[in-house]
Amino acid sequence: MVLIFHFATIMQPSIQSMDEPYYVPAANSILHGESLGRIEHPPLGQSIIASGIWIFGNNPLGWRFFSVIFGTISLILFYLICREVKLPRYATLLATTLLGVDTLSFVQAGVAMLDVFCLTFMFTSVWFYLKKKYIWTGVFIGLATLAKLPGVFALLFILLHWVITNRKNIKWMVIIAATSAVTFLSGLTLLDFAILHKLQNPISRISSILSFTKSLTYTLYNASKMTKSNTIPDKPWTWLYHLNGMEFIVFDNIRHLWYTMYDMIINPIIWIMIIPSIIFLFYLFLKRNTAAVFAVCWFAATYIIWIPISLITNRLTYDYYFYPAVGAICIGISLLFSRIKDFHVNNHFLRSILRLLPPLYLGVSILFFVFLYVGNVWLKASWAIILFFITLYWLDRSTLAETVNR
Repeated sequence: MVLIFHFATIMQPSIQSMDEPYYVPAANSILHGESLGRIEHPPLGQSIIASGIWIFGNNPLGWRFFSVIFGTISLILFYLICREVKLPRYATLLATTLLGVDTLSFVQAGVAMLDVFCLTFMFTSVWFYLKKKYIWTGVFIGLATLAKLPGVFALLFILLHWVITNRKNIKWMVIIAATSAVTFLSGLTLLDFAILHKLQNPISRISSILSFTKSLTYTLYNASKMTKSNTIPDKPWTWLYHLNGMEFIVFDNIRHLWYTMYDMIINPIIWIMIIPSIIFLFYLFLKRNTAAVFAVCWFAATYIIWIPISLITNRLTYDYYFYPAVGAICIGISLLFSRIKDFHVNNHFLRSILRLLPPLYLGVSILFFVFLYVGNVWLKASWAIILFFITLYWLDRSTLAETVNR
């Protein structure tokens, strides 16, 4: 259903939105061998956008096609990861659906930006790690970092998870790190050569990437006399208590006014549960719940890490940097509502109310997704109803299956 939602609106808006004015020209310059694209990023993510333009043309379908494909794959990987960390079937379906109707995740998977490629490679590396295929783990960490530098946070997550779960064979951790580094360095060299047809010094390239990235500070932003865009930087700790995000604003020629076509913000119904779900995850973490340990490590490696980075470097950060951490929040919410659903009370009426809370929460999340989603209101409403009842059906089936297994 999420894939249908994407392709139904892939041509909307018909002009470049969000950060596409940066990455689409960069992808075109890569396609024509004119430059390595945005110098602050490695070239893999931009090259994937360029591939879409090469196949489908310099139009919205070409810009966004691979973002949609990668975004859909990331949902499948998230489901597989949830099952791998022993999340109950009911909670897995609930978590995956919540991630699917998260507005921030949906928009990131529908625009020509780099984050969706980075996250999909990160999810792939984590899945291989959980399957104990450590060489492939390192390869995909390298690819995630080649898409966007925060892909290296997957290595931080694995190291953190490895330490907490008392892994004994340290040689595999060394192999993962070494394979990540080799993949990144060789991939950077090969991609640069494929684009410019001449060898670049990978060490100099990395130095240039890091130097440019470090220069993007709040000091520079505040001192700049340039017109600020619709991208408003914000400190990481503020992401938890207010919704800011990015707006795509268009002009209506009929009504002669500007209006917000869509927002790239986390689904408000998921956002209000961030702090409660994290508290609950830490509670289960102390009880050594496998899924909770995984989610806490993932949250620390993809969100909490930004706090010391911001304090030490004063680097510009944006609300949408929270995108990789949304999956951990969805796991926390699903675990919380699964416990509420199964909470034993003698009162039949109260027990019925508790069982209704998860589908009610899911329904409200879908309503907010539909409200923020681009498209015809009646079409959106119809799809929302279909999505809700399909999910409800599978949730009921998973409850029955878990009851039988007991």
